[in-house]
Amino acid sequence: MWDYTDKVKDYFFNPKNAGALAEANAVGEVGAISCGDALKLMLKVVPETEIIEDARFQTFGCGSAIASSSALTELVIGKTLTEALEMTNQDIADFLGGLPPEKMHCSVMGYEALQAAIANYRGEEWHDDHEEGALLCKCFGVDEGMVERAVRMNKLTTIEQVTAFTKAGGGCLTCFDGLEACLAKVNAEMVAEGLLAEHEAYRLGGTSQAVVKQKAREMRGFVKAPEEPKPAPAAAPMISLDQIALVPPPSSAAPSASGGLTMLKKIRLVEETIEEMRPYLRQDGGDCELIDVDGNTVKVKLSGACVGCQMSSVTISGIQERLAVKIGLPFRVVPV
Repeated sequence: MWDYTDKVKDYFFNPKNAGALAEANAVGEVGAISCGDALKLMLKVVPETEIIEDARFQTFGCGSAIASSSALTELVIGKTLTEALEMTNQDIADFLGGLPPEKMHCSVMGYEALQAAIANYRGEEWHDDHEEGALLCKCFGVDEGMVERAVRMNKLTTIEQVTAFTKAGGGCLTCFDGLEACLAKVNAEMVAEGLLAEHEAYRLGGTSQAVVKQKAREMRGFVKAPEEPKPAPAAAPMISLDQIALVPPPSSAAPSASGGLTMLKKIRLVEETIEEMRPYLRQDGGDCELIDVDGNTVKVKLSGACVGCQMSSVTISGIQERLAVKIGLPFRVVPV
């Protein structure tokens, strides 16, 4: 698990420059609460010098989003607009001592908000929505322009990286083909411009949806990354995760809904599994609590950032998979 730096923790628990700025004359808003992350950046710019005298933020999102927004304000205060425009999302991540790969989109959101605020000050239009190209990911409202900027600025060459930096593809994955085509196109342009080595560029068909889904699950802590293969006992053939809910009981045994477990043992295993996952959810400001176990139906209560989150279905799916792997039985997890 990623060990967050002390600076990230400090800027989350003790955010600098949080709140509204009444004297703001430059405002940038990106994201949407319905997509899980939103940021409003407010700047006070001195007209004569174009120096950013003050900066405040209001954000909705995880701890990394709050820390990144706070860091952004610290970075831009005292800079001219021209100097601020030269900043990248990597500058925000570096200022914090680094962010986990799956949280780099928080620094990208800060970069986009800064660009939007400066455009607002200059009376220009800044499109953070699908007006700037095709809407690629409906789950998180990510358009083609945002993906292209993230790929170019950070030299991204895999779908997993694109998801980490933009959140696109982190939900239902129906946008996979569009993301893949966009990444391949931009990488080809970067090779032609001498910005990327040809052997590094992504090509269509370079990965599969199954691989992306597995990586996404690993990044959210729902399943462990594959370990070195170990020989399995002869009596225990290997079963893939996708097959586990479909495997019938051995023909010599009568079907059993409990797998030989007492209800008390089953409840304890379910409790242990959910407790193992709660730290990952709490990192994002959410939580999950076991309410009841009725046969193979597990009722849970989602709270915090998990309530109404676009990724709540992924959270539920992850709990089901973890239960199936740990207990060896298919479960249906229902939020109540």
